[in-house]
Amino acid sequence: MLETNGERLWDSLMAMAEIGATANGGSSRLALSKEDAAGRALFVEWAVAEGLTVVRDTIGNLFARRAGCEDRAPVVLGSHLDTQPKGGRFDGVLGVLAALEAVRTLNEKRIETRAPLEIANWTNEEGARFTPAMLGSSVFAGAMTLTEGLARVDADGTSVADSLAATAQAGDMRLGRDMDAYFELHIEQGPVLEDNANTIGVVTGGQAIRWLDIRVTGKAGHAGTTPMPVRRDGMFAAAELMRVVEQRAGETSGLLATIGEIHVDHGSRNTIAGDLRLTLDLRHPQDDVVDAAIDELRGLFNDICERRGLAYDMSVHWRSPALPFDADCVAQVRDAAAALDCDWQDMISGAGHDAFHLARHCPTAMIFIPCADGLSHHEAESIEPEHAKIGADVLLNAALARAGRA
Repeated sequence: MLETNGERLWDSLMAMAEIGATANGGSSRLALSKEDAAGRALFVEWAVAEGLTVVRDTIGNLFARRAGCEDRAPVVLGSHLDTQPKGGRFDGVLGVLAALEAVRTLNEKRIETRAPLEIANWTNEEGARFTPAMLGSSVFAGAMTLTEGLARVDADGTSVADSLAATAQAGDMRLGRDMDAYFELHIEQGPVLEDNANTIGVVTGGQAIRWLDIRVTGKAGHAGTTPMPVRRDGMFAAAELMRVVEQRAGETSGLLATIGEIHVDHGSRNTIAGDLRLTLDLRHPQDDVVDAAIDELRGLFNDICERRGLAYDMSVHWRSPALPFDADCVAQVRDAAAALDCDWQDMISGAGHDAFHLARHCPTAMIFIPCADGLSHHEAESIEPEHAKIGADVLLNAALARAGRA
């Protein structure tokens, strides 16, 4: 079994982390920002130095190709370089740079593959600047049209199309082209591997995700002159809605519920909140459980708002169905982990990843490594250098098994 150069991989991770470095040890490279463009440029510099051919598609997904002995669909390895506003140094980045390290190792050992290998950096995986998350892979795989993707805007009203132009990241590679397989290495972003003292998670699939938008419509009024019994207070109604969401999640094993954003229209400290907008994130390994929870919440929300004399609306902003990964690709990851004598376990991904969209396009699998305390989307996100190396070793050997050694 081949082994990567762990020290070289770690040096690459630390060099990338300097682009958009934050005061508390994290990274900030929002999608298609100047920092993201600088991170992409550094990756391209490294890829070109390894003799790779770099192209971009029309939504800005970046691909670095190592030719194979046979002219056929590539085996693709990758993830993303964009981060949360104050994100960590490893979320997404590990998958791109471990793929680069795999190629460096093959070049160093002068090993050719039958199928070409490609490294993918997907546009706007995080969804922190443009929604939804995994936008680039969604457009690539046809889950969203190019027109829809380019029209998405950030909080300042800047579109994806304008940002691609401003950062020179748009290309002409066609979307949806054939791929033999896709492998993605990622930090777990949860505590399971660490709690079980395992180094590798063999990801067998992803859980169902629903992003919902909720609008509560009450009536604004003066905080000092409006009696409590006649108020139609949107904030207190929203608080009750949030309480029943938490209660419903607590009653269903495996159901996860998160209220991530609350916006008060024309909010003021001495004004009764009239109209509010909330986001709700629901997740479970089974689609029917999530959908049943949404149906039940609609009924509960109706009761709350009717009793309080308010109105509400709840719509699905984004839907990601549960899906299994390809059995053969998963087996190749298992075989690589076993051959490298890793402590490993099968697991379901709790977070969304580009691999979810790719799994509907080509055979796909993922590899997880632990992160300290399960912490991610945070400046304190941390991994062990040895775990990064082992993850890269599994990635390399699984990809080599798929691509074929010439």
